[in-house]
Amino acid sequence: MQRSDNGLWGLPGGYVEPGESVVDAARREVLEETGFRVEVGRLVGVYSDPATQVIEYADGRRVQAVNLCFEALALETGPPTTPEETLAIGFFDAEALPEPFVPIHGIRIADATAGGPARVR
Repeated sequence: MQRSDNGLWGLPGGYVEPGESVVDAARREVLEETGFRVEVGRLVGVYSDPATQVIEYADGRRVQAVNLCFEALALETGPPTTPEETLAIGFFDAEALPEPFVPIHGIRIADATAGGPARVR
């Protein structure tokens, strides 16, 4: 998906809501941002490296995110429920990703295509 906040292409995602599992959050975020209902599969990796996971907000708050990346199978599509977050949606070969692409999401795609056990970075 192409993000509306910065114009970069990347993977859909977001935060876990109180009372929600990570799998339910993954399903919800993909549906909200892309309109796709998905079946969540293998855990690709857990990403917490401060070099890439510290986020500084405009109001001065700094947080360190821990991201979990899952493989998912698209089952059906409908309209996104948060279309203001998304400029465009597409499926692309891992070797031909659109530009500009979120750099840390490229690492997650490489981990996914490598297969094997979940990576911890």
